[in-house]
Amino acid sequence: MAKLIYTAIMSLDGYTADAEGNFDWSAPDEEVHAFVNELEKQAGTYLLGRRMYEVMAWWEDLDTAGEPQAIKDYADIWHAADKIVYSTSLDQPTTAKTRIERTFDAGAVRALKASAERELSIGGAALAAEAVKAGLVDEFRFFLNPVTVGGGKRFLPDGVGLKLELLDERRFGNGVVYLRYRNRNS
Repeated sequence: MAKLIYTAIMSLDGYTADAEGNFDWSAPDEEVHAFVNELEKQAGTYLLGRRMYEVMAWWEDLDTAGEPQAIKDYADIWHAADKIVYSTSLDQPTTAKTRIERTFDAGAVRALKASAERELSIGGAALAAEAVKAGLVDEFRFFLNPVTVGGGKRFLPDGVGLKLELLDERRFGNGVVYLRYRNRNS
């Protein structure tokens, strides 16, 4: 059975975007980006909310000539992955290897986990909240940035208690800290 992994870059106070929806403070430097790439290349399928998909679709047509190696590598990872976008408003995908689902169906995601040969990555705090509440997330990967934003889009939903086991940690030169936890509830 494949694992469903929720990875996000967040502020020290637990937000993936500030109250205005900005997340420019979370841009990874090359060291962090290369590390993220090593993690993300293990995923065969991305489960994305509409807003996250619209942000990530930028990678589809990016001209990587002259870009740092970490950028080139992630563009390749993006192109190789299958993508499932959960949206009631998108008519059709704008990227290859992508399908649209109108609603999040926990049973369908369980079946996907059971049949997938590679890990599944979930992105977008609202979509991930649904998976967390349904007990589907097997691992959490936090990239804590040395900044607080005072409010905005929370990494984890309210009203859910989790028991986590620390599996890995790493400090980066720019002050970011990576923490990887197994969900002992799943």
